[in-house]
Amino acid sequence: MTYDLFIGDRTFSSWSLRGWLMFVKFGLPVRVNLVGLYSGTMAQDLADLAPARLVPVLRDSDGVVIGDSLAMAETLAERHPEACLWPKGTAARAFARWMVAEMHSGFTELRGECPMQLQHQITNFVPSQAVLNDLARIEELWSLARNRFGANGPWLFGAYSLADVFYAPVTARIAGYDLPVSDLAKSYVTTTLADPEFRAWRTEGLKISYEPFPYHADKTTAPWPGPD
Repeated sequence: MTYDLFIGDRTFSSWSLRGWLMFVKFGLPVRVNLVGLYSGTMAQDLADLAPARLVPVLRDSDGVVIGDSLAMAETLAERHPEACLWPKGTAARAFARWMVAEMHSGFTELRGECPMQLQHQITNFVPSQAVLNDLARIEELWSLARNRFGANGPWLFGAYSLADVFYAPVTARIAGYDLPVSDLAKSYVTTTLADPEFRAWRTEGLKISYEPFPYHADKTTAPWPGPD
């Protein structure tokens, strides 16, 4: 079964990045379809996928449409147990689901003040206390996952899982806005930015240029802090 995945602009669409990673990181067959998120054609592009109105959204070979990244993740984990999208241990899997659910519904200040952008690093961004509070909670979750379950690898639960899928755009925000985090968090950010699939996503996104740049055009910038 090959899925059709509909995504928005790679440089900015954090939820699209999650949707794509849950396929490519686990070897699930997928065809990618780009939706006009920034060109204004998204409603038209999603017209045949009702009731979908946001990206990402997938359609399977039987024509079943599944929207919302968390619903997509659970569907793929159910259909492809051999791919081990969730951690294997019962306790680890429960905590990973908790972390993913909290990411899916929370951290609104970080998401609002620091929209994901993969073009460069913004060097003079001053985060609000609310953003710092979100970062503190994220660091708490990352630290617990790494200390309890992550000894056998570089990812949150050792091996790559859906938790890493859902927090990948958070690492991009930390890097893209030069946000203050601990050494443990910096190490995890570095791991994500160096990941070949993440780099491939960013490279593809940079093929499209934007004028004017949609976010924080008044800020000073430096080169992207991860490898190209």
